This record gives sequence, C-alpha cells and structure tokens, in this order.
Amino acid sequence: MAAARQDSSSGRGDDALTVTPDGFVQYYRDDLSILPSMTPRPRVHVTRRLVPPIEDQLRRQFNAVIPDSDQPSDPLMLQRALGDADALVCTLTDRITAGVLAAYPLRTRIIASYGAGTDHIDLDAARAHGIVVTNTPDVLTDCTADLTMMLILMAQRRAGEGERELRAGAWGGWHPTHLLGRRVSGSTLGLVGTGRIARAVARRAIGGFGMQVRYHNPRHDSVAELEALGATGSATLDALLGAVDVVSLHCPSTPATRNLVDAKRIASMRRGAVLINTARGDVVDDGAVVAALASGHLGAAGLDVYRGEPALDRRYLEFDNVVLLPHLGSATHEAREAMGQRVIDNLTAFFAGEEPPDRVA
Repeated sequence: MAAARQDSSSGRGDDALTVTPDGFVQYYRDDLSILPSMTPRPRVHVTRRLVPPIEDQLRRQFNAVIPDSDQPSDPLMLQRALGDADALVCTLTDRITAGVLAAYPLRTRIIASYGAGTDHIDLDAARAHGIVVTNTPDVLTDCTADLTMMLILMAQRRAGEGERELRAGAWGGWHPTHLLGRRVSGSTLGLVGTGRIARAVARRAIGGFGMQVRYHNPRHDSVAELEALGATGSATLDALLGAVDVVSLHCPSTPATRNLVDAKRIASMRRGAVLINTARGDVVDDGAVVAALASGHLGAAGLDVYRGEPALDRRYLEFDNVVLLPHLGSATHEAREAMGQRVIDNLTAFFAGEEPPDRVA
C-alpha cells in the first residue's frame, strides 16, 4: 500500500491507493475504510513472450497476463483468453478465426496484433462481434527492407552456398570459376506491390546498388515516391516478370494473391531470374517454384516466409541455390520493441476512449 500523507491537524493519514492482485485500484482512507474504484485496470492477455521492456510496460499500465512459455496458442487457449481479458495481444502465429471468436462469454473488446499483417485474424468476424482490431505498421519497414536486400545479395552472389561449404571444411581455396554468381549492381529489380516495405527496398536498391527498379500495382497507389526515385511501372504483372532479373514480393495475403506466383507466372520470368519472398508464404505456389528450380528456369530464390509456418515445403532443402531464413524480417531489437510500443499506444488510446492510431477493424 502506498504511504499515506500525514495531516498535521488530525494526525491521521490522508488518502492513499494501491493495486490489488487482480488489478483493481483500491483507495485507503484515513479511517481505514476501503473504497474500490469504479475503473479497474484493463485485463490484457498476451499470447507470446515479448521483449522485456515491452512486457515490463504492459505490466505497469495494465493487469497483464503474460505466459511463462513461448508457444503458439491453440484455439481453446485463445477462446479462454477472449472470455477472460478486456484485450488480447496476439501475433501472426495466433489464428483468430470466426470459430475462435464465437467463444462465449466474449469479454475482449480489442485485439491488438503484434505485427503489420492481419491475415491471421478474421476481420469481418471481429467487426460482427464489435471487437476493434489494430496492428503495428511502419515500425518494421526498414528492418524488413534490409533483410530483403540481404536475400537479394545472398541469392545473387551465392553466399549461402559459400558459407555452408566453408563450415563443412570443403573449401579448397580460391580459383577462377568458384561459386560464380550474378552482379547485383546494375541489375533490374521488379517489385510486386508498392507498400512501405517495397518503397524502402527501392530506395536501397537504387541509392545503394544502382539497380534499375520496376514495379507493378494494379491499384496504382503509393507510386509517387517510386517514380521520384526513377522507378518505372509495368501495366501488367506478366510484363513486369518478363523484364527483370530479380522479382521481390511485397503483397499481402488475400484470396486474390494466394498462389499469385504460379507455374504460368514463373514461365513468364526470364530464365535464370531470382525470386525473393518476404511477404507471405501462400502468395507463391511451392510446387511451381520447386519445379522451376529443378529445371533451372529459376536461377535462385531467397525465402523468409512459408505456407503453414513453421512448416515448409522440405523440397526447398534440396537446392543449394535457395536461401532459407526463419521469418526474420522484423527480427531486430529496435523493430520488436517499436512494435510493442505501437501495441501499447493502441491499447492506451482505446481504454482512454480514444480512437486507436492503428485501427484496421
């Protein structure tokens, strides 16, 4: 209990307050009576472990329930959380389906997703239940763009192959034809999508490596910055794919984009082209990509995302010219802490009766 101030005239303590284990604020008056406040701290259930500074702040501001282990929540666990907490902080590993949202009783009023994507949440079902949904845009843009460039460099210059060869003790020393790759500087990059990450990749590719950049976006929005950089648009996706050395995917997962890169689209790419995916695993047809790698039509691939994560099509493991990363796009201290702060900002605004800054539903 917080120490009470002393009243010099009465010699008794003035009002003080404390927080009970269940998160309710209680006022302790000088007559020792206890008056519960009308507004308890909101109960916030967090599905995964977050970086320590964010967990600490969540505990300070809210009645936060944070798991001891760091495992994805199954549907029953999610339903229990939705019935127990005022807010749910979830991640892309938590599938918030219409069935999950049919939980009864449903106490949760806001779902704050720790990440930019929201394809793991049934937004229509959330709206139907009157639940606000937020995400964390902007703060992971630069880190994901950095990683995209890393995949381009690794795939073009065969860095993954070289690193594995060295670790295996199989390197026999320098020779003129050893692990010859493709020059990145001056090559042509095609961006499928023109969102924040795609534009950040374009800045790096043009300013840092002198790449030529083309883009395709059927909605024709978010292109002013790209055009100012000197990038050029392609009227159709097939036209883009046939005109570039590297294809980098930056589109969301929607019914329209699932299997967007299929056998037909890959066939329209230049022979020897490189495919980079830091968007979502289901925007590519894995079978078509594997077949193109096997035939040599695709020169290489760099993948950070997979259909059905953490599972992946294990046929990718057979190809030395495929760089495989375990979804590291936003995996920096800076990005993960900034993502958590956006979650807290959204929760704080919501429980103050204000519009959350990153509301998506």
